[in-house]
Amino acid sequence: MSEERIRRCGPEDFPRLLDIWYQATCQGHPFLSPEQIAQQYALVRDHYMPVAELWAAETEDGVIVGFIALLDSLIGGLFVDPVFHRCGIGTRLIQHARSLRGTLSLGVYAQNEDARRLYGRLGFREVGRSPQDDAGLPFEVIAMDLDLTAP
Repeated sequence: MSEERIRRCGPEDFPRLLDIWYQATCQGHPFLSPEQIAQQYALVRDHYMPVAELWAAETEDGVIVGFIALLDSLIGGLFVDPVFHRCGIGTRLIQHARSLRGTLSLGVYAQNEDARRLYGRLGFREVGRSPQDDAGLPFEVIAMDLDLTAP
């Protein structure tokens, strides 16, 4: 796949971003029940997307294939359409966020091994753990910071 264009998102992009969020969440978080995913969907749609700084990667024909949500230097979410997994889109979105913020931090489900590997390759290191997620569900979350000595 050719290099994607990264651009700032607006509310008109939310339907596509939510579709990507849903598809990627179902694939990357199979430990969540359909009810838990539905609750998270509503939170993402109603509370997180409206306040986050959203950046999308899109193809030459303008199709959004992934996005990153920033809350200052916190990566609130990184989601790529599963059809485009392992194409470098997540890496490019994180590189873009790093160019904007320098330092970055995030939380990732311990059970999401693909995401943990990606973040590790990109220079993030574990700085803490929580036995539950932000919703109080019993799924361990790993806090990670970008190691600024990493390339």
